[in-house]
Amino acid sequence: RDPEELKAAWVGWHAIGPPMRDRYVRMVELANKGAKDMGFADVGAMWRSNYDMPPDKFAAEVDRLWQQVLPLYQSLHAYVRMRLHQKYGDRVPASGPIPADLVGNIWGQQWNNIYDLTAPPAADPGYDLTKILQERNTDALGMVKYAERFFISLGFAPLPQTFWERSLFVRPRDRDVVCHASAWSIDFKDDLRIKVCVKINEEDFDTLHHELGHNFYQRAYNKQPMLFQNGANDGFHEAIGDTIALSVTPDYLKTLGLIDKVPPESSDLGLLMRKALDKVAFLPFGLLVDQWRWKVFSGEVKPGEYNKAWWEIGRAHV
Repeated sequence: RDPEELKAAWVGWHAIGPPMRDRYVRMVELANKGAKDMGFADVGAMWRSNYDMPPDKFAAEVDRLWQQVLPLYQSLHAYVRMRLHQKYGDRVPASGPIPADLVGNIWGQQWNNIYDLTAPPAADPGYDLTKILQERNTDALGMVKYAERFFISLGFAPLPQTFWERSLFVRPRDRDVVCHASAWSIDFKDDLRIKVCVKINEEDFDTLHHELGHNFYQRAYNKQPMLFQNGANDGFHEAIGDTIALSVTPDYLKTLGLIDKVPPESSDLGLLMRKALDKVAFLPFGLLVDQWRWKVFSGEVKPGEYNKAWWEIGRAHV
């Protein structure tokens, strides 16, 4: 919560970008050459062609959907900005963009780490899932078992024994690994695995339900011809995982025996705010990444304008 430390961390983390510019420019050139060899105008057009509509129509559809969500995001943005202004004073202006180093995430893509600064009145849901899991001495394997039981309750077969033998659930002591959660179908048949350094908390409880959504989807299409052993489109796998994670509700926690009773609906405000800081706040960031890359690959944004264009597109979403 020290704004000077946050700013130093943000500036230091982003300092890796400028030395990579020339390599990124070269990557754009090579990727566009491959896309054009396959008949596409550029890589962005190739990516947008995967959604059963012409690339330009897909870009227009994304804009249409964003306009539907924009008023909700703007309301959330204004509320969070007001609360951060109360915390940090003029460091956060009363109107306009929020400084990216103060939203609790080094990318600026999610705001759930500043929930304590933005929690609405009467936000206590009546339970603390992290505390409950820890008091029950839940270990990493137990966390994954909770998620597996969700899918079994829907009628799916349990995960194969090899999943439990070959997955990575805890951070190894003898080597460094990338702990960002991911799910894999190694042989496109039954060798399903996840790689995640499980922490015993609410966030990882949700994450594991999301990750197993990938595994069960992978197994659901493993008897299809090879060309169809993939998500319906580039975003569908994430949609499956996130839809499953939305099922982690107080009612669900009661069925697991993790809480004794479901809190009244009047206690939902805090839960909804957490979800908004996680998901609604992410939407313009995801849109920014794609719109920036589409303009870079099309040549609309030149190498000398990479950074300028990034912030111009981002500010347009406020």
